[in-house]
Amino acid sequence: MKTNRLLLASGLIAAFTAALHTFGGTPEIHEPLLRSAIPQSISLLLYACWHLVTVTLVLSAVALIWSARSRNEKTAGALPRFVSILWLAFGLVFVVVTLVFLGPAALLVLPQWILLIPVGILGLLGDRKRTGETARKGISLPA
Repeated sequence: MKTNRLLLASGLIAAFTAALHTFGGTPEIHEPLLRSAIPQSISLLLYACWHLVTVTLVLSAVALIWSARSRNEKTAGALPRFVSILWLAFGLVFVVVTLVFLGPAALLVLPQWILLIPVGILGLLGDRKRTGETARKGISLPA
């Protein structure tokens, strides 16, 4: 199986997003959060959640890149499909929170959706392409 370019693009954007989150976002969040007046148990909980997101972003980028080259037809579809839906949901959370609390004019106040949603869309398109290729080869995949 050759490289699925849509899945690879999705994985590379995901890796870029993970790096941006880790190396750009963490310093921006670390000091204000840990020095805030919020009770320490809450600020540490939020800081741990920040790093749960970091782990999710990194591992999902790895999963998408791996899926772009995967030769295992039975498992190659479920993984990128799941990760893509996850990233779409993450992006929609940012859109909904912005719209509910700030309105449509403020969509760039929380711009994370700009990277999250394309990863999900490209991943689903790559999965659809992969599914179409395997159907043409006569390979049946589980739903």
